[in-house]
Amino acid sequence: MALPRGLASTIGTAARAARVRANLTQEDVAERVGLATEVYGRLERGGMLPSVPTLKKLCEILRIPSDVLLGLTPAQENFWTKEAPARPTEEPAEIRRLVRTVKKLEPAEFRLLSLIATGLLRLRLMRQGRPAPGPPRPS
Repeated sequence: MALPRGLASTIGTAARAARVRANLTQEDVAERVGLATEVYGRLERGGMLPSVPTLKKLCEILRIPSDVLLGLTPAQENFWTKEAPARPTEEPAEIRRLVRTVKKLEPAEFRLLSLIATGLLRLRLMRQGRPAPGPPRPS
């Protein structure tokens, strides 16, 4: 069955615009929707159509009405012309990326990373002439 390129492209373009407007990365959206980042990237490029449950999640996460995502409402009459809805303050993309990476570590690797981070913080505080935190608590 041939892929309806017009619809896939429409959904991809709208999803990308909503994602950028929401200040999210492709990785952020993919994680929240439950897709591999590569799959979400292909969706944004118009290379695939999402399933109905995925489409629903995209609408919720990107805060975009389904008729806009599907291209049923002309852009000049819809939510693109309105101010973006208020979003809760989120961590910068770099922090979200780091957290995703840390979640993949083994416990011993996580402990090592924690020791390194604590050491870096102590060093910075000592350079600033401020008291450094005590040693990390064993887990």
